[in-house]
Amino acid sequence: MAIDLEKGVYLDHAATTPVDQRVVEAMLPFWTERYGNPSSIYRLGRDAAKALNSARERIAGILRADPSEIIFTSCGTESDNLAIRGAAFAQRARGKGNHIITSSVEHHAVGHTVEQLVKKFGFEATFLPVDHYGMVSPDEVARAIRPDTVLITIMYANNEVGTIQPIAEIGRIAKERGIPFHTDAVQAGGALSLDVNALNVDLLSLSAHKFYGPKGVGLLYARKGTPLWPMQTGGSQERNRRAGTENVAFAVGMATALELAYAELEQTNNRVRALRDRLIAGVLERIPDVELTGHPTQRLPNSASFVVKYVEGEAMLLSLDMKGIFASSGSACTSMSLSPSHVLTAMGFPPEIAHGSLRLTLGKGNTEEEIDYVLDVLPEIISRLRAMSPLYQPAA
Repeated sequence: MAIDLEKGVYLDHAATTPVDQRVVEAMLPFWTERYGNPSSIYRLGRDAAKALNSARERIAGILRADPSEIIFTSCGTESDNLAIRGAAFAQRARGKGNHIITSSVEHHAVGHTVEQLVKKFGFEATFLPVDHYGMVSPDEVARAIRPDTVLITIMYANNEVGTIQPIAEIGRIAKERGIPFHTDAVQAGGALSLDVNALNVDLLSLSAHKFYGPKGVGLLYARKGTPLWPMQTGGSQERNRRAGTENVAFAVGMATALELAYAELEQTNNRVRALRDRLIAGVLERIPDVELTGHPTQRLPNSASFVVKYVEGEAMLLSLDMKGIFASSGSACTSMSLSPSHVLTAMGFPPEIAHGSLRLTLGKGNTEEEIDYVLDVLPEIISRLRAMSPLYQPAA
C-alpha cells in the first residue's frame, strides 16, 4: 500500500483528533432544526434542554457518576481552571487552609494555574518530583499533605510522555485525609477507564477533541459535596457552576464521541498498542543514541515518545513534515516555546537532551504501512541532521 503524502501520516493524536463522522452527524441537527436555547421554556428550548440532559446522562453513565455532577465547559483547560481555582477558593473561604499539592509534570493548564494562585492570591503549593519515567509516588503525596492542604491535583496520564499515574492510590490517600482530589484526565479520555469511584477522584477534567469529538467543548466532573466556586458568573446554567448559554451541539458531540470511544475501547486499544510497540521497537533498533521516554509499560496505548541525542526537536519536525509525517516534540500548547520540556527536565533529562524530544501519538486511522514508512524515513532524517551537528561523534 502506497502512502498518500498529500494526506500525510498523522502521528499527533495527543494534540487533537479528527472528528468522527458519526459525531458530526449527531451534532448537525442542533445547528439547524433543533437550534433552541436550552434555557427557553417554549418547545424549541425544551427540545434543546432534553438533548443537553441526555448528553449529560450518557456521559455520566460512562463515568459511573450522577448526571448532576457533570459540568459542561469550553475545553479541558477551562475544566482544569474551574476545578483548581474553584476548589481552592471555596476551601479557603471555609477556613480549610491554602496549600495545594500537584506534580512537576502537569499540563500548563494545571501548573500555571497553581503558580498564579501562589503568586497572585497567597496560596502555597508543593510541586512533587517524579522519577525518571515521570511517575509520581503516592508516598510522596502522603508526605506532602499538611493540616492546611485544601486540594491535590495530579494528572491521570501525561500528555508528553504518556506515563499513567497511580491515580486510584493517590485518590485513596486524599479520601482518607478528607482532601478534594482533582485529576486532569484529558489525555486518558477514550483510552483508560473513567470510573470516578474506582479512581477515587472528586474532580475530573476531559476534553472532547482528544477522543474524536469537536474542539471547543470539555467537561468537569464534580462529586456531590465537593466545595467549588464558579469561575464564570452570569446566568444559572450548569446548576450555577458555569454561567453562559450551553453549547448543545457540542455537548451532544462530546457524549457521542465518548460513547463510541468506550464501545470500541478494547478493539481500538489493542490495535493501536500493537502499532505503537512496532514503532517503538523499530526506532530503538534502527537509530542509535535514542531513549524511550515515559514509563515502559504504564503508558498510554497510543503514546511513543523519545529523546534523540545531538538533534534539535524543531529540525526533526520540519524534516518529517517535508516527508508528509506530522509529529510533535511535546505538548501542542507549548510547541512555539524555545524552552526545553518541563516534563523531561523534571524527569532528569538535561536541557540539551530534552531539546531533542520527539512525540509520536497514534490513532485509530493509522496503519502498519504508515508505521513502516516512518521507520524508513526517520533514520535517514536523524542521520542527516546529526551530520550537521558539531556535537555528534559517530561511533568508529
